[in-house]
Amino acid sequence: MKLFKAVTTVCGLALMSALLVSSSKADEWNQKTVVTFSGPVEIPGVHVTGWGILPAGTYVFKLLDSQSDRHIVQIFDKDETKIFATILAVPNYRLKPTDKTVITFSERPAGQPEALRAWFYPGMNAGQEFVYPKAKAIQLAQETKMPVLAADIPAESAEPIKAVDEPAVVAMKEAPITAVNPSGEELQLSEVVAPAPQAQLPATASPVPMLALFGLLALGSAFAMRAFDKRMN
Repeated sequence: MKLFKAVTTVCGLALMSALLVSSSKADEWNQKTVVTFSGPVEIPGVHVTGWGILPAGTYVFKLLDSQSDRHIVQIFDKDETKIFATILAVPNYRLKPTDKTVITFSERPAGQPEALRAWFYPGMNAGQEFVYPKAKAIQLAQETKMPVLAADIPAESAEPIKAVDEPAVVAMKEAPITAVNPSGEELQLSEVVAPAPQAQLPATASPVPMLALFGLLALGSAFAMRAFDKRMN
């Protein structure tokens, strides 16, 4: 009986550990990030009508969907009650991740807001390189003297996008993505976005599956020991 209690205790500890680790990783699946802008920032579409430029303030970035080589990012107000934009992005890789959020901008002429370019979540090599509607991408490329990712996607919407199966999201996932240079010429995506490193293992592998397996094995052992104890008595 004592053996059964001991194994049950180990099982409970293992499952508790799994739950704690799972809780600590809660924000990683959608990469929720709180960002404060000190000045106005222009954002790519599909933004809610009238919100193509965000005023200085605090916002929340989240992934709506990241199940393919195209990611869908949403920007909320700080209370997460209002969606300002739903943005198409593709992974762009950096050699060394940092432990802090990194937001990059395309600098523009004086008097114009900076344009949102990419977002890197802490500890990850892959960031989100944002895609602009083609007409806006050409304008930004000319102003910043740098290539800008582009696609034939709508620039604004009367209503916020709330689900991955909405037509606007489907259209963003299917639209061909290129890049435009300052002269307006199209470039291949591979000429602008860094590819994934070859044969690179994830920086941190989650221990949750192993802990859960250990818990199940311990639970099975507990029942086996209990049955054995009953036969012996």
